Amino acid sequence: MRFVIVTGMSGGGKRTAMKMLEDIGFYCVDNLPIPLIDKFVELIATPNSEIQKVALGLDVRADQDFGDATIALDAIRAGGYSYEIIFMDASDATLLKRYKETRRVHPLAVPPANRIEDGIRKEREILKNIKGKADYIFDTSNLLTRNLKEELDKIFVTGESYNSLMINIVSFGFKNGIPADADLVFDVRFLPNPFYIEELKHLTGNDAPVHDYVMSFKEAVTFLDKLEDMLSFLIPGYVNEGKYQLVVAIGCTGGQHRSVTLAREIYTRLKGKGDYGLSITHRDIKE
Repeated sequence: MRFVIVTGMSGGGKRTAMKMLEDIGFYCVDNLPIPLIDKFVELIATPNSEIQKVALGLDVRADQDFGDATIALDAIRAGGYSYEIIFMDASDATLLKRYKETRRVHPLAVPPANRIEDGIRKEREILKNIKGKADYIFDTSNLLTRNLKEELDKIFVTGESYNSLMINIVSFGFKNGIPADADLVFDVRFLPNPFYIEELKHLTGNDAPVHDYVMSFKEAVTFLDKLEDMLSFLIPGYVNEGKYQLVVAIGCTGGQHRSVTLAREIYTRLKGKGDYGLSITHRDIKE
């Protein structure tokens, strides 16, 4: 039997992950009271059980001590049952934005005494230990739903090897500010700007005419070659150090033309070349 624990920050995408696991054949149980965890495992792990894939969702709740959950999990493993842990995470800024948009109340931030930020901070401290034990960590700050599905399918359907590093290539415009979560920032304003060509002005790097114009300059190709070489050197080091998110930000003036083109190009070059997840975001293009 394959037994998966799905946990993580509230608002990090746990329910989305559970739904995806259910779609690929997992029997999913969410919000099971902690005292029932061991009994649940005993029931589903019987020799004649037809259930071969199980996902159990664990939340931080104001009325339960999450420390009891880790004790229960340790007892399960001591009893000879193995399991894998998926930890769903996101940056504090992303979690705060999601809570404000949905107007949900954080389980550890009961108004009016506590703010959402206080709840997020408390929850991180509570989940610190189980995150350290996680087999798979997904940072959904910039992760599209389809990318999460691809990564889960990789692990639980096709059985491909996986490490938790997720690389997100982000195009942006300096006039709107550098992405707050960027790890590596590259300025491509040294290239000619398509904005000043009338027929290209209202297009973006997603359009062939802009793409072809930007890539017609040998400096663009040289930049991509050097960037690919640098990332190929850096990524294995990040993997070895246990880093699970790398945001590579490529910026031009407005985030419409040059940065979009080069972000797409480096994404294409990196895709399928390493044991990491890869996504692309065009921050300043309105879909």
